[in-house]
Amino acid sequence: MNTTILTFDTLDSTNTEAIRQAREGAAEGLCIIARQQTAGRGRLGRTWISEKDAGLYFSIVLRPRIDARYLPLITLMTGVAVHDTLVEFGVRPDIKWVNDVHVNGKKIAGILAETAETPKGLAVVVGIGINLRPSSFPPEIADIATSINQIVGKISIEMLAGSMIKYLAYFYDLLQDTDGNITIIDEWRRRSSYFLGKYVRVSVGDETLTGVTDGLEWNGALRIKRDDGSVTIVQAGDVENLRAS
Repeated sequence: MNTTILTFDTLDSTNTEAIRQAREGAAEGLCIIARQQTAGRGRLGRTWISEKDAGLYFSIVLRPRIDARYLPLITLMTGVAVHDTLVEFGVRPDIKWVNDVHVNGKKIAGILAETAETPKGLAVVVGIGINLRPSSFPPEIADIATSINQIVGKISIEMLAGSMIKYLAYFYDLLQDTDGNITIIDEWRRRSSYFLGKYVRVSVGDETLTGVTDGLEWNGALRIKRDDGSVTIVQAGDVENLRAS
C-alpha cells in the first residue's frame, strides 16, 4: 500500500477530513494527521479530547478488497497494528475488544472505523487516537487513562506516525490475503488478554450481560460464555473487565 501523508495544524476531525477526501476520489493510503482536533470523536459519538500536540490524531483511507462480511476485522487488524507500534517504543499494551488499547488497565489508544460510499466504491476510514501526553485527557479520568510519555518518556508524533503506518500496511496486506480473517484473528488472539477467559460485563444497547470471554467468531465478533453454559455472540458493545468473585 502506497501512502500519502497530509498534516494539518487544526481540523475538526481527521476522520471527517479523510471521508471528505475519499468522496473526492482520494486513493487508498491517504493519511490525515492533525496536531489538534476541535471535534474529535470516538465510538457512539463520544468526544475524543484532542489538545494540541498531546496525541497522535490520525486517519487513513482504505479501499479493502475483501468480502463485506469481513469488514469488522479492519478494527481488529488496526488494534494489532497499534499494539505493535506501542511495543516498538517500549510500551507493553493489551487490546480490549473491540477498539481500545490499554496499558495496565488504562486506556492509551482508541480506534474508530467508518465506511463511506464514494465514486470509486466503498471506502473505510480508520481513525486512531494515541495519547502522547497526560494533557490528552482530562484529570478526572486519570485513573482510567494513560499516555506514552507517562510510561516511556517523550516520543515525537512523527516517529509514532511513521511506525503506525508501517504496521498498518503490513497487517492490512495480511487481512487481504487468502484466509486473511483467520490470520488476523490469530494475530489479535496472541496480543489480547480479552480473547479467552476474561470475566467481563458487556453493554449492548439497553442490555447488560456478564460472562467469560470464549474467543472470537470468524468475523471478529466476541463470544461470551454465560453462567448457565450458553454462549452469546456480541457483534458490537462496550466491554468492561470484572474481577472474578
